[in-house]
Amino acid sequence: MASPAVPEVVEPKKKRNVKYAFTCAILASMASIILGYDLGVMSGAAIYIKKDLKITDVQLEILVGILNLYSLVGSFAAGRTSDWLGRRNTVIFAAGIFFAGAVIMGFAVNYGMLMAGRFVAGIGVGYAIMIAPVYTAEISPASARGFLTSFPDLFINFGILVGYVSNYAFARLPLRLGWRVMLGIGAAPSVALAILVARMPESPRWLVMKGRLADARAVLEKTSDTPEEAEERLADIKAVAGIPKDLDGDVVVVPKEKEAKEAEVWKELIFSPTPAMRRILLTVLGVHFFQQASGIDSVVLYSPRVFKSAGITDDDHLLGTTCAVGGIKTLVILVAVFLADRVGRRRLLLCSITGMTVSLICLGSGLTVVGNHPDAKVPWASALSIASTLAFVSSFSIGLGPITFVYTSEIFPLRVRALGYAVGIACNRITSGVISMTFLSLSKAITIGGCFFLYSGITTLAWVFYFTCLPETRGRTLEEMGKLFGIQETEDMGEAEDVVPPKEKLVELPTN
Repeated sequence: MASPAVPEVVEPKKKRNVKYAFTCAILASMASIILGYDLGVMSGAAIYIKKDLKITDVQLEILVGILNLYSLVGSFAAGRTSDWLGRRNTVIFAAGIFFAGAVIMGFAVNYGMLMAGRFVAGIGVGYAIMIAPVYTAEISPASARGFLTSFPDLFINFGILVGYVSNYAFARLPLRLGWRVMLGIGAAPSVALAILVARMPESPRWLVMKGRLADARAVLEKTSDTPEEAEERLADIKAVAGIPKDLDGDVVVVPKEKEAKEAEVWKELIFSPTPAMRRILLTVLGVHFFQQASGIDSVVLYSPRVFKSAGITDDDHLLGTTCAVGGIKTLVILVAVFLADRVGRRRLLLCSITGMTVSLICLGSGLTVVGNHPDAKVPWASALSIASTLAFVSSFSIGLGPITFVYTSEIFPLRVRALGYAVGIACNRITSGVISMTFLSLSKAITIGGCFFLYSGITTLAWVFYFTCLPETRGRTLEEMGKLFGIQETEDMGEAEDVVPPKEKLVELPTN
């Protein structure tokens, strides 16, 4: 007699629940628009500011680049503010600060008032560039974190494009009015940001740090692929926060001895780091330094000057070609967003740097040829310069642009994440400020083509750094990142039994 057929057990498919996390990431990343808009709009507004206020090239490059240094204040303040008020409220606060800065710049009557507006706007930019990736990384499931944490850079590029379009749209206004409208209208995205962000949830990791376990669980259930993953993520975060795994409830008291006090965090991260923590910090400083030392801001902020050196002299043509740069950057970053979790961070970075190095060599060559023939047009050299500029920004946007922020938001342990990210952003902004405030002077000293040859040497060093120092982080949870850099479970999160995710624990078999 045939035995009855045993029904096949079909494991339930994972329920991908990325839609809610996607919406949250979109809203948080809108904060990056204000940075992108300022970068884009200043490239064109600088032409008319110099004519109207009759300032020198040195004053102009200081005006353009000083915002990066001002943003340091916002970046470091954002670390404390985000731990105090929460990630969501910090985004709203950043929008308010940038709104005030945009209004001051729009009504500026002289160079001093314009610099004051840049200071206020810089603080808002510092807040925005720090908090958006941190919030997005903390709310995203591991399966889509690379995709979602690429959004801030996507919105930076979208903001740059909007800034370029603003230049083109308002360039025909009277000289005294045009650049003020370009800068002042930047207040509009800030208002929209504050209204929209008020509807998104708080970061589950911040909620756990405050002992609000029920609220954290509710957010995790909406942003995880499965209910089991939500529970695993909650258990991991509780272990990091020092909450016993068997302690549950709507609201619990986070153990005082486990709280990451500011002085202790500074000591652990900067003054007395373990070898593993030192490696994480140096990795973050390296990726941020090389991102900006590649010369990307020289192209973004001074693209009209670059294209003028390539042989384009008409203002409308200059601004139109600049808009093409912004459009290509935005389109390419969309590709990078979808590749981050498929190709991997490390591979994208290496391909990106390779393309940037080749493009910079070609750009330097084309500009040098054009510069050596000031009285004659060299069409092939002009075309090479324009094509190389577009190839450079495309290569940057496919990897180095978005992956820098993805990588930084992933690898820090929770208790030092806000401060660690702020340190990385500080390095980013200082390097950007130095590059943008020296480009015009440097181009006079070694020629504009020489500048891009110099940047190509820096990107070559960057390729070596990325190849030797950066492990792949794709697909790992934030709580697993420490293992890549040699952090022991007891060192990073407390007792090992409280740290290992349930899916990785061994099952003890009964003895005979």
